[in-house]
Amino acid sequence: MASAQAQLREWEAEQLTAESDLRRADAMRENKIISEENWEHAKYRVDETIAEVARFREEAAATDADLNSANLQLEQSRIVAPFAGVVGRSTVRASQEVKPGDVLFWITAEAPLQVLFTVPETAMGAFTAGKPLELTTADYPALHQQGRIARVSPVVDPASGSIQVIGAVVHPSPLLKPGMTMQVRLAP
Repeated sequence: MASAQAQLREWEAEQLTAESDLRRADAMRENKIISEENWEHAKYRVDETIAEVARFREEAAATDADLNSANLQLEQSRIVAPFAGVVGRSTVRASQEVKPGDVLFWITAEAPLQVLFTVPETAMGAFTAGKPLELTTADYPALHQQGRIARVSPVVDPASGSIQVIGAVVHPSPLLKPGMTMQVRLAP
């Protein structure tokens, strides 16, 4: 694009020079200082530079269109996750053609670390936002984590008679990873 624009500027400058030469040639022609042949040469030079300027304008426009098309293709080929995280699982291979709607990756957010669990609707009154939680995992029996209830679903699942609760882990240990199984209980 820069090269096409530079050539266009070069020919525009050449056109200005040729037009200036033609004005001088017009004056000399009127005063019978130059021959008709020399005047035609100056006129031909102006016509030639005007044609070259038009050609390079078209080339610059075509190059600009090609650049815009390439940028659009690049933008359409960029894969962006809806949130920051890590790729937990990949379902696509290198050079595989994909179409809109294909699942390519499973993305997992690393922070804030949350725990998702259900409680029976008979116990839902004890689980309110802000209450403290105690979290443990069988993977690290000595590890005890503190948490707080972040959100309680306003809807009971009629199939299971349970309600979904989301707890936030307070100062999570680096040993905990997204997707791990935790045991949750209300803190005393």
